[in-house]
Amino acid sequence: MAGTSEKDSIQAEIGQDVIDAAVRSVERHMEDGAVTVEVEAPAAAADEVSLVSPEASETSTPSETAPVTAEEVAALRQEVEALKAQLEFSQAKGRETMERLREAHERAKEAQERTVRAAADLENYRKRAQKEKEEVQRFGSEKLLKDLLPVMDNMDRALEAASKSPDIDSFQKGVAMTRKSFEDALGRHGVKSFSAKGQPFDPRLHEAIQQVETNEVPPGHVTYEVVRGFFLNERLVRPAMVVVARAPAEVAAESAQAPSPAPEPTPDAAVQPSDSNSGGSQ
Repeated sequence: MAGTSEKDSIQAEIGQDVIDAAVRSVERHMEDGAVTVEVEAPAAAADEVSLVSPEASETSTPSETAPVTAEEVAALRQEVEALKAQLEFSQAKGRETMERLREAHERAKEAQERTVRAAADLENYRKRAQKEKEEVQRFGSEKLLKDLLPVMDNMDRALEAASKSPDIDSFQKGVAMTRKSFEDALGRHGVKSFSAKGQPFDPRLHEAIQQVETNEVPPGHVTYEVVRGFFLNERLVRPAMVVVARAPAEVAAESAQAPSPAPEPTPDAAVQPSDSNSGGSQ
């Protein structure tokens, strides 16, 4: 360095290795997240500015120092400002990214909590439905039972009356009334019977157990009803067991052996003989 007697000029000699070390130091500070750059220049500097690093002042020698101009200092200051702006931009982007990640984490946490609550509600619903199903299987016939209990009471009264009095007519009337009350109780629950006697045989509603030869009903019709059929809310729950009529063997044989009637003469055939007779008489 020059002597201190010169007042209007400031000179500094900095080696290239010192400048590289300063740049690396600045880069390390920028990577750590904090950059502090202080550049001071005396007002009295005219063409040259002295820029001396503490490390350079200790390690540099007069032969390794070089003068740094104001343009170089301005270029370094601009580069540092650009790096500082880039760092601030990167930090802002990093804060924005962290905020988005925090929001996404909160949304994922809420979605997970909703999923857990939905799974718990579904499990509770499944258990409740299973319990209701078991209760229906065990107590579903409670209403029907309450309607059938009076029928049993009437049966007990009829049996008690029959044991005290040998009046068959009264007993028959009581049994008929009991059956009517039983049928009404079933009707309140959608159970209805149907009669098949005299109806054409229908395999969808009837179950034939026998065929008899009779002239009481046409062949293929129900002549006798063994067991009555029942519907439950328009659905067949039991077909009627019936006896189906068929034509007697004699009638069938007679119908098979009977000759077919001769065709009646046409008017033209009747006129032709008359013409021939008249012609012969002439």
